Amino acid sequence: MFEAMKNASLVPFDGDFRLSEASTLGETVPDKKSYKKRLEKLVDELDDLQRRLYASDRHSVLLVFQAMDAAGKDSTIRAVMSGVDPAGCQVFSFKQPSSEELDHDFLWRTAKSLPQRGRIGVFNRSYYEEVLVVRVHPEYLGGQKLPYTVGLDELWEQRYESIRDHEKHLARNGTIILKFWLNVSQDEQHKRFLSRLDDQRKNWKFSAGDVDESHLWDDYMYAYEQALNATSRSWAPWYAIPADDKPSARLQVAKIVVEALKSLDLQYPEVSEKHLKEIGQMRKLLKKSN
Repeated sequence: MFEAMKNASLVPFDGDFRLSEASTLGETVPDKKSYKKRLEKLVDELDDLQRRLYASDRHSVLLVFQAMDAAGKDSTIRAVMSGVDPAGCQVFSFKQPSSEELDHDFLWRTAKSLPQRGRIGVFNRSYYEEVLVVRVHPEYLGGQKLPYTVGLDELWEQRYESIRDHEKHLARNGTIILKFWLNVSQDEQHKRFLSRLDDQRKNWKFSAGDVDESHLWDDYMYAYEQALNATSRSWAPWYAIPADDKPSARLQVAKIVVEALKSLDLQYPEVSEKHLKEIGQMRKLLKKSN
């Protein structure tokens, strides 16, 4: 796996990540024009790489985004993937599970949405909700119809193991997995909540439940630290992205995705001599018809 970009923390694979040492402040973007130019360059590169990914048809890419409310998941996904051919990209958002989803294991609903070879799949929230939100609210387990009861500590360890095994299986079969935790500070989160209240165009985004969850900040931070340490592996690394500055966060995510695809050395399929001959013949016929 390639090295982490500047200011983006690659969560180590040895369980030694400490959330308290992860900064929420990233690289300072000099000005809006500079930011747009840099992001456009990265998006153009990503578009070209995705076309090669699609043509080679041997790998898929899964991008997982997790964060507290108002950390900028939606806008980051939109900014980074804006220039990619829609035919080669799939975005799925996972919220409260349906009754049908609760009748299956916790990986089922996301497994149905995994990207096929040649495509980039984006998960806006994911199966990690089961060791984050559910860990903070263990009462939600009551609706999951689990076949047997174990202690909570054992349950989380079992789920971490299932996630590691699931991701390793995907990686073995050609899926490049990159996971991004957008690390926003609680102060910045509250500022963004206020902007949603002050701007009528953003009122629809606000939910009183978001504030309630913010009151459980320390519980969530503990859950994130445990989950990242338990599941950041070479085949499915986590990146802690400083997210107090949205432009900086978007640049960091775009850089990491582009570098990951570059590392695959993607090439367009070679054309056989027979096919080249057919192309030459068709070219002559088309020129004659004009």
